[in-house]
Amino acid sequence: MNRSPLALAALATVAVPGLDAYDVRRPVHPGSDFDVAVVVDSVRQRWVVRAPQHPAAGAVLEAEVALLEALGPFVDDGRLPFSIPRPAGFAHLPEGGRASVHREVPGRPLQLETLRPGPGLAAAVGRAVAAIHELPTSVVENAGLPAYDAAGYRERRQAEVDEAARTGLVPPSLLRRWEELLEDVAMWRFRPTVVHGDLSSNHVLVADGAVGGVLEWGSTMVADPADDLSWLLVAAPQDAVDAILEAYLLRRTELTDPHLADRALLAGELALARWLLHGVRAQRQDVVDDAVQMLRDLEEHTLVDEAAGQYT
Repeated sequence: MNRSPLALAALATVAVPGLDAYDVRRPVHPGSDFDVAVVVDSVRQRWVVRAPQHPAAGAVLEAEVALLEALGPFVDDGRLPFSIPRPAGFAHLPEGGRASVHREVPGRPLQLETLRPGPGLAAAVGRAVAAIHELPTSVVENAGLPAYDAAGYRERRQAEVDEAARTGLVPPSLLRRWEELLEDVAMWRFRPTVVHGDLSSNHVLVADGAVGGVLEWGSTMVADPADDLSWLLVAAPQDAVDAILEAYLLRRTELTDPHLADRALLAGELALARWLLHGVRAQRQDVVDDAVQMLRDLEEHTLVDEAAGQYT
């Protein structure tokens, strides 16, 4: 079901008694699976209303709400050094499930290309990711979100590679590379942590030169901490990556994981396989074509690096 901004504003007024909607607009990055709107009230406070489009999204929303409620005390006492969405009310939907409303988390999306080496924003990003990974795993498990041990998570990655291989659209050299890395048992000895699971520039907000907020916690799980670092190692300026990792490692306790960066880079490559699988499952030829082109570009890049001796 696709709801109009006006319908979402009406849900917000039901969810939060006393909320007087003055204006409503779609967010810049609405995402998928949810109808989302930003409601501005009569005193110019901004609220975000999210309504699931189908039952599976509704289940994700309920688990996310439980997690966010459990994370609140960690924000309040500073163990999470940023803001998160704090559900303020709910409105039941005619078809079942409910919409959630929270105050908009202030800040602007992180622009990775602006990161610079040193103790500034790049280091703040590293500390923010580390703070997530330092959370007790019980907050995820109690919310009913997935939890994997290292061996189980490696098997999950292997299953993705096998499914991608069956499409016949992944270059053979990439499949061989992925298989070799997945078979390296030493590389997959890690301590699972709380993992946000969907970190991106749109979900990490910057305010006053620091990480001001983190959004979209519906993909959180107990899994490989390398996954949350992948997008940074792949897309951030190389001279800022060292600052990110140094701050991250300083913030972590009892961290002995010599293959963390290796798995993070692999996770970035496997994200292309998942994009391909999404296109195949959804029968979206445009997504399939996009994924195939990115996989070809990755193949060319890795072959050049291997020839230069950068990969072992």
